[in-house]
Amino acid sequence: MLNRVTNLTMSAAAQRNLQAGQSKLAALQDKASNLKNITRPSDDPAATANLLATKSQLSAAGQYGNNISDGNGWLTTADSALGMSTNILNRVRDLTVQAANGSLNDTAKEAIAVELEGLNKDLLAQANTQYLGRNIFAGSSDSAGAFTSATPPVYNGTPGSTVERRVDASQTVRVDADGGAIFGDGAGSVFALVSNVVADIRSGANVSSRLPAIGDRIKTVIEGRAEVGARQAKLLSAQDSVDGLKLTLDAQRSGIEDADMGKTVLDLKLQETNYQVALAVTAKALQPTLMDFLR
Repeated sequence: MLNRVTNLTMSAAAQRNLQAGQSKLAALQDKASNLKNITRPSDDPAATANLLATKSQLSAAGQYGNNISDGNGWLTTADSALGMSTNILNRVRDLTVQAANGSLNDTAKEAIAVELEGLNKDLLAQANTQYLGRNIFAGSSDSAGAFTSATPPVYNGTPGSTVERRVDASQTVRVDADGGAIFGDGAGSVFALVSNVVADIRSGANVSSRLPAIGDRIKTVIEGRAEVGARQAKLLSAQDSVDGLKLTLDAQRSGIEDADMGKTVLDLKLQETNYQVALAVTAKALQPTLMDFLR
C-alpha cells in the first residue's frame, strides 16, 4: 500500500529534518564553546561512567600525594631532630673525654659539668620535637611531650603504636620514630646517662667508664636516623609513582572529557554549511501557494 505524499507531509518531514539539523548545530556550538565532549551524562552514558571512574582514581591519587607530603614533613622533622641529637651526643662524648683528664682542676671540671647539663636539656628538647602539634617520637600518643621533664625524664609515648600514612591502595609507610627505643626511658635513658656523667664529674669519679655507654647511645641514635632515612626514601619513591599515575589518569580523563578543538571547529563549520543548504533546499522545494495563506 502506497502512502499519499501531500504538501503537509513534505512540510512536516522538512520541519523534522531542519529541527534535527538545528539541534545538532546547537550541540556543536555548545561543544565548541566549552571544549568538552561531555556536558551532561546523556551525551554519552558509557563515556560518563568511564569519566567518573577516572576522576575517582585521580581524587585518590591526589589524596595519596597529600599523605606523602605530610609523611615527608614528619620524617624530615625526625631526621633533623636525630641529626641534632647526634651532634649533641658527640659533644657529650668529647666533654666526657676531657673530664677524664686527671690534670683538670675543679673549676674546669665544673665548667664541663655545667655545659653537660645544658646539653642534656637540649637533647630533651630534641626528643620532644613536634610536627604540626604532634610528637614525632611518641607514636600515637597525644601527650604534651614525648618525655616528661622529670629527673630522669620518662617516656610518655604509647608503646607499640605507630603513625602511618597511606601512599597507595595497598601500602602504608610509618612516619614517626620510636622515642623509647632511641632515647631510652627513665633510669635507662640517655638523659639519665648524661646526668650520671655530670654526677661523676662533680664527685671526682673517673668518667671514662661511661664512654662505652655514650658510644652505644650515639650508635642507637644514628641507627634510628638511618631507619628514618630509609622510610623517607620509600616515600620519595611512592611520590614518583603517584606523580606518574596522576599524569596517566589526567591524560585518560582529557581523552574522554576534552574535545579536540580543531575537529570540533571543523565539524561546526560543516554543520553550519549543511544547515544553510537544508534551509535553501527546503525553501525551494516547499514554496507557499495562495491556498497556504487561505487555510
